[in-house]
Amino acid sequence: MAERNNVVVTGVGAITPLGADAAATWTGLLAGKSGVTLIDEDWGAELSVHVCARLPVDPASLLDRVQARKLDRCGQLAVATSREAWRDAGEPQVEPERLAVVIGTGTGGVLTTLTQDDIYETSGPRRISPFTVPMLMPNGPAAAVSMELGARGGARTPVSACASGAEAIAMGLELIRAGQADVVVAGGAEACLHRFTVAAFAQMKALSTRSGDPEVVSRPFDVDRSGFVMGEGAGIVVLEREEFARARGARVYGVLAGAAVTSSADHITASSPEGQVLAMRAAIRSADLLPQDIGHVHAHATSTPSGDLAEAQAISEAIPTHPVVTATKSMTGHMLGASGAVGAISVLLALGEGVVPATRNLDRLDPEIDLDVVQGAPRKGNWTTGLANSFGFGGHNVSLVFTKPEAQ
Repeated sequence: MAERNNVVVTGVGAITPLGADAAATWTGLLAGKSGVTLIDEDWGAELSVHVCARLPVDPASLLDRVQARKLDRCGQLAVATSREAWRDAGEPQVEPERLAVVIGTGTGGVLTTLTQDDIYETSGPRRISPFTVPMLMPNGPAAAVSMELGARGGARTPVSACASGAEAIAMGLELIRAGQADVVVAGGAEACLHRFTVAAFAQMKALSTRSGDPEVVSRPFDVDRSGFVMGEGAGIVVLEREEFARARGARVYGVLAGAAVTSSADHITASSPEGQVLAMRAAIRSADLLPQDIGHVHAHATSTPSGDLAEAQAISEAIPTHPVVTATKSMTGHMLGASGAVGAISVLLALGEGVVPATRNLDRLDPEIDLDVVQGAPRKGNWTTGLANSFGFGGHNVSLVFTKPEAQ
């Protein structure tokens, strides 16, 4: 049997409510900064939801004007963040046929769909932008990045709600392990802050309606959690076959040692501990590790009463050795399809720097939750292995396992 290709991460990029790049986002996470603000548009007065997590920069400003106007905000995020990750990786010289792109999204170009529909309703069909179709396609961001980099090894788009970005990374691992690519640019992008989408999530009682200080609304695992805060953002990693990366002298953040994708096949929106346990256990097996090897877990933890409890039960069952847990959506809000990729980057940096961000707003841990959640201040340690969870409506469960390079 042929030896399995090891996969390493050589570049990271992110645009989140905490910062316009990965470094600023990480600094914000360690500082316990919040990216949650009040909804100040007039339409916000119609809703029971008062807060959201916006970006500190317009992604269009990071691109050429002509390119930006041909991309939905989601696509703009994907291109800008992929550029950052590609530069961070040292712009690998790779054959186009051996370079692939996998970028997931939960809603794709929904802002384009909604705004162009408004134009149709008010001004008629001839006023619709000729770029509407490529802008609204869920595969538009992956296609745009593949053209940007000249990647001919495939441009793929997993659409699995809030697990999309993590599933993209898992797919990248599969491509390299299968020998189909040497380098994969993978992650997630999401931009759907709009009166319609916020109202839709509010109607299903997923969002917090808490008023007052917006920075204290998102509170994963806290006894007073009341729903998630909708955000926007993107996270991208550059994955490489280890031998390829070593041969070019690339700097390595860590090893993507294992991944698993499962489906709960239970309920369209409710969390299933059983499906999540299956994902974590399968990811750990994929990494040729044991549960006790996992020192740190980045929880999906969106701040919903039932979702956080279900995941806490799943983590306790799958990894009973009490790993150190954090939940960074307490600071970024829930970036939907981008969250899993940003969570993966958080795990990589936590392992590399030996510090796990604290969970903001965790004043009183829910007594039903038996986890070692980092509170108050970041926790320092020498962890060699971490796991990132990402779950989505539809019963999508993804777990990713990372190790420090020297631990592999």
